[in-house]
Amino acid sequence: MTRVITVIGMLIITLSSCAVYKQPLRGTGDLAVIIEREQASILIADTSRQSIIKRINGFGDLSHASVVFSRDQRYAYIFGRDGGLSKVDLLTQRIDKRIIQAGNSIGGAISQDGKTIAVSNYDPGGVKLFDAQKLEIIADIAATPIAGKNSKVVGLVDAPGNGFVFSLWDSGEIWHLIDHDQLTKYSHVGINPYDGLITANGRYYLAGLFGEDGLVKLDLWHPEQGVSHILPDYAKDDPKMPVYKMPHLEGWASTENYFYLPGIGHHEVLLVNKQDFLVSRRIKTYGQPVFVMASPTEREIWVNFAPPNNDKIQIIDANTHQISKTLDAGKGVLHMEFTPRGEAVWVSIRDENRVDIYDTQCNCVIKSLPAHKPSGIFMTYRAHRIGL
Repeated sequence: MTRVITVIGMLIITLSSCAVYKQPLRGTGDLAVIIEREQASILIADTSRQSIIKRINGFGDLSHASVVFSRDQRYAYIFGRDGGLSKVDLLTQRIDKRIIQAGNSIGGAISQDGKTIAVSNYDPGGVKLFDAQKLEIIADIAATPIAGKNSKVVGLVDAPGNGFVFSLWDSGEIWHLIDHDQLTKYSHVGINPYDGLITANGRYYLAGLFGEDGLVKLDLWHPEQGVSHILPDYAKDDPKMPVYKMPHLEGWASTENYFYLPGIGHHEVLLVNKQDFLVSRRIKTYGQPVFVMASPTEREIWVNFAPPNNDKIQIIDANTHQISKTLDAGKGVLHMEFTPRGEAVWVSIRDENRVDIYDTQCNCVIKSLPAHKPSGIFMTYRAHRIGL
């Protein structure tokens, strides 16, 4: 009798578990998050089946939203402009936890070991660190005060040694944080650093300067050398042009020998030699580049543009360093994301409410998915890349 009751009890528990978790067994390596910023929602997508799994609502202000992933690729951490930090379970397709940690934020990063989430804030200016599992605060690092207000923090990336590197817009600094409390500050690096990136091997941190020509570079293998200027004479004799949309530095392309960088305020992509950080060529483009993204094969570089030229994509041949094709993509091309091995690239077409999937062999659209004003596209393979 006791055995019968035990079996029945186990059966009830099993059925209850099935009732709670109805999703089919699946992996997470081929999932993606698509931001629908105007309606504060996201789409979870399956990149193998090229399909939408589910829409989730309730994320607040998603303008300039960004996403990082846990190292097991199960959880997405979404950084909203309103200071929101949301942890989403991609398997159960629900918000696991959401907090408002500041008044105005501009992105975040996850540590090398996957245990710490960092958020860069405009208001109050600084960086906050959170436990990745519970989203409980670990540290609150205030930025340098300028005229009674902390400097805005931009260009936050993860770095080797469970570190983070970020730039301070108002005070013109770069800070390097290791293990929550080892902080190195580099002052007077340039006027208004506006964004930053770290190379895929975690060696160089590059920051763009909005208030002056050129960029700055920090070599994390030799931090004692400090911050140095690169490309200081770029376009110094050219007429100043209005900047319609700031380029995103995390979208800069890197191949074996070159960086492909957007020319700020200019209709061109800069080919920069990795050895000496000098401009080898200025590649003329259809508009002002926003994202300049290399295929995982490094054979092609895809470029989209700021308004009013955000209806096209141009492809640069990495062998000839010339434009090989111009695509009439649609109105409001906002973001591009290559699949992990580069057989396809997903493109958000905001003004036409869709995401187009391009085959990179024919450079043609093979499928379109409906989406409400889509912007950023983030695939889970980013979980295993430095700086993403």
